Amino acid sequence: MNQRREDRLERLQIPALGEYYDDLLDIDAELSNRTKVQQAQSLISERLQERLLGIKDRVQYLADKRGVTFNQMWGEILAKRGKVTAFTEGAIQYKPGEEG
Repeated sequence: MNQRREDRLERLQIPALGEYYDDLLDIDAELSNRTKVQQAQSLISERLQERLLGIKDRVQYLADKRGVTFNQMWGEILAKRGKVTAFTEGAIQYKPGEEG
């Protein structure tokens, strides 16, 4: 199996949420009739969907700055995932509650 496929199959590991957020996730999962893992997956997916336009704007900005297409920039970022690069050195850090 190639490395890229192996990377995609690797499970996402989230550090401990802390007692308060762990309890909230337990309650939210129960109210949604899901496991904690299913609820966490759903919440992350929803949040990424909310941020999609902002993410695309940031990719377009980097593409314009480097004189490449959006698709080339998108591919470059995915190809370099997990490695420290110029894309990650100056990455914008978001604070909780900020929209991206």
